[in-house]
Amino acid sequence: MKKISLAVLCLCLTFLFVACGQRPKVAVVGKLAPDFTLVDRQGKTWTLSQLTGQVVFVNFWATWCKPCGEEIPSMERLHRLLPADKFKMLSILSRDEPAFADKVAVKLGMTFPILVDPDNKAGAAYGLTGVPETYIIDKQGVLREKFLGPAQWDSPAAQQKLMGYINQ
Repeated sequence: MKKISLAVLCLCLTFLFVACGQRPKVAVVGKLAPDFTLVDRQGKTWTLSQLTGQVVFVNFWATWCKPCGEEIPSMERLHRLLPADKFKMLSILSRDEPAFADKVAVKLGMTFPILVDPDNKAGAAYGLTGVPETYIIDKQGVLREKFLGPAQWDSPAAQQKLMGYINQ
């Protein structure tokens, strides 16, 4: 009996050490951005890797998030300012009801796509800790910037930073 107990204990400890050494893969600044395929509220499918050659702005948000709602107007202005053929803005609805997002989109005049992440796979791949969170991906598909919390996206500094990636 002691031998069996010892063998079980050794097996459990082995599994524990192996499991502790493995971390889930999440987005890392300076590395390729995790690819995703999601459908927007109009039914269009978006695959991040198909946007190579463009700078991609990925914003995770929710309708119940007050700071998210506060930053959306500046995102819309930025979206209208930057060249559509070189810049894509994608908003990903996180843990929220898509019908609520439709109402917010109309109210705030959102013209950029709202993608739905029903199983939070994209959120998990990016290591989402809350909303809003924004990720800037360069033309080669490398994650260049990660922003936690809201920002004034149409500010001169934000425009200059994004134009720097667009002009690379």
